[in-house]
Amino acid sequence: MTHRSARGGLLLALGAYAMWGVLPLYFRLLAAVPPLEVLAHRVIWSVVLLIIVVTVLRRWPSIRDAMTARTLAMLAASATLIAINWLIFIWAVNNQHALAGSLGYFINPLINVALGVVVLGERLRRLQGVAIGIAAVGVVAMALVALDTLWISLSLAVTFGVYGLVRKVVAIDSLGGLTLETMMLAPVSLGYALVLAGTGTGAFGQSSGTDVLLVLLGVVTAAPLLMFAAAARRLPYSSMALLQYVAPTLQFIVAVAVFGEPLLPLHLLVFALIWAGCAVFAWDSVRAAREP
Repeated sequence: MTHRSARGGLLLALGAYAMWGVLPLYFRLLAAVPPLEVLAHRVIWSVVLLIIVVTVLRRWPSIRDAMTARTLAMLAASATLIAINWLIFIWAVNNQHALAGSLGYFINPLINVALGVVVLGERLRRLQGVAIGIAAVGVVAMALVALDTLWISLSLAVTFGVYGLVRKVVAIDSLGGLTLETMMLAPVSLGYALVLAGTGTGAFGQSSGTDVLLVLLGVVTAAPLLMFAAAARRLPYSSMALLQYVAPTLQFIVAVAVFGEPLLPLHLLVFALIWAGCAVFAWDSVRAAREP
């Protein structure tokens, strides 16, 4: 892996996590729309945008070449995982559980490290292990005071962790993979939206402001996912782990400072432990990069 590739992967990862970190603000604007309908529009407008991008870039031939039975099966699995992840997160944000959602993405890097070591055979340096251990203590402490919403956190962590692993090993580029994923989800999503429209119970078409927000879900959804998928292919999976704390940290701040969800003293301790782990991990990475 070249230094330039690693730097590009780092910037892509940070950009994706920053966008995901403020995403609860966008979903809160759609609080009046049922989560399943929001999910359907995420898929519909994402696939419209991606088809346009692929066509403009003339990428259809390379996508067709990559469409083996194994690749399609893996993308079907990743599409299912990301759809479940999206639905749970949308529901959590709009049901006053944004903190539980942020905990899920605090846990997610630990899932990634475990998958990187167990499945991909990646190795951790001693200080990297210490850093993960410090962060893990914080996550366990937070989980102990949030047992009633722990299912939200664990579901988000596991579905996104396995999704990232599948996307790292599947034999297709980030744009092609995301395009095929959303195309797989599109028929059901479009069918559901049409049923809502036919019965007059759908949100789309009722307000121009809501319509714009639903359409822009395509950009809001596709951009960070493309950046994440590209970063996952350029960086070691375990190296991405603590970078992902950018997203849940921003979500944590949004949940407390903007949404007014209750902040317990233990939350502050957890926050300090997790960022201490980040500091140790970052320091070890810089030190390792300077070694001959």
